[in-house]
Amino acid sequence: MLVSQILKSKSDDGVITMPPGTTVAHLAEMLSTRRIGAVVISRDGKRVDGIVSERDVVRELGRRGPACLGDTVEAIMTASVTICARDDRADDVLQRMTDGRFRHLPVVEAGQMVGLISIGDVVKARLSELAMENDALEGMIKGF
Repeated sequence: MLVSQILKSKSDDGVITMPPGTTVAHLAEMLSTRRIGAVVISRDGKRVDGIVSERDVVRELGRRGPACLGDTVEAIMTASVTICARDDRADDVLQRMTDGRFRHLPVVEAGQMVGLISIGDVVKARLSELAMENDALEGMIKGF
């Protein structure tokens, strides 16, 4: 399965972005309101400047307390973001996420974001693929 197939299966392939200079408090509110796990930081909504996950916020809260909520997202974002392409294989992407210990990966084409996939998206797609394979095998065994 390819990343492009995962993006097609998502109900909304839009990427939630926030500009640099946004406060961590506003970011946390956005994560909570939208019920998402990460936000891409982007000056223009198209290019990836960084990414901030709920883990990043919790880590800073645990380390510094509520004072970090007044900081800007640049203080806690990952600036060197691992990306993927539409034609990357889902298994390869899952391995990158596992090795890097992150759960969100921007999909970039020609330097611009075309989507964002989570480890949950990849697992859901893989489970669907396994279910189809299982049904096909059962059909062959039963002679259908």
